[in-house]
Amino acid sequence: MMRINLLPHRQIKRAERQREFGLMGLMAAGAACAVVFMGWQLLSSQKDSQVERNGRLEKAITSLDKEIADIKDLKDQINNVLERKRVVENLQTNRSQSVVILDELTRQLPEGLYLKSIKQVGNLITLVGVADTNARVATLVRNLSVSNWMESPNLIEIQSTTVNNIKLNNFTLTVSLKAPKVEEAPKKMGAK
Repeated sequence: MMRINLLPHRQIKRAERQREFGLMGLMAAGAACAVVFMGWQLLSSQKDSQVERNGRLEKAITSLDKEIADIKDLKDQINNVLERKRVVENLQTNRSQSVVILDELTRQLPEGLYLKSIKQVGNLITLVGVADTNARVATLVRNLSVSNWMESPNLIEIQSTTVNNIKLNNFTLTVSLKAPKVEEAPKKMGAK
């Protein structure tokens, strides 16, 4: 006897194909989910590492900013020390200046003239004195113009006065200080 399959074989194959399709769809969805999850994990780890790098860079920038501030403070301290050094050097070089100026003034004063006051402001010296004639004041101006320590004498005023029946001339003049010319002797000493 012959066996006849009364079950519809096409429906069985279709059901089997639908089941395979469903399994394939589930596997594809699972694979897609796995790819999405792995991509998300990868991006998340890259983001975390970038955030960590940014944090390290910010710490480094902060420490460099502190070092820059320290360097600026050190530069300010160095400038202050150099300024103090310059002041001390100026004081050292100028400490005998007043003695030299007074000596130079006594050498340049002609007879018949005396000084009542000497005032120095910076490099400008103001001389107030009394002379018996105007010619003595003119001689003083000429002497100061050829001096090694002074230059540019400027006569401010001359007033004629009488004291005890003696005619005198009160005068005021200014003169500028100049640095003396360096002679060759110090250079020869340095060469030895």
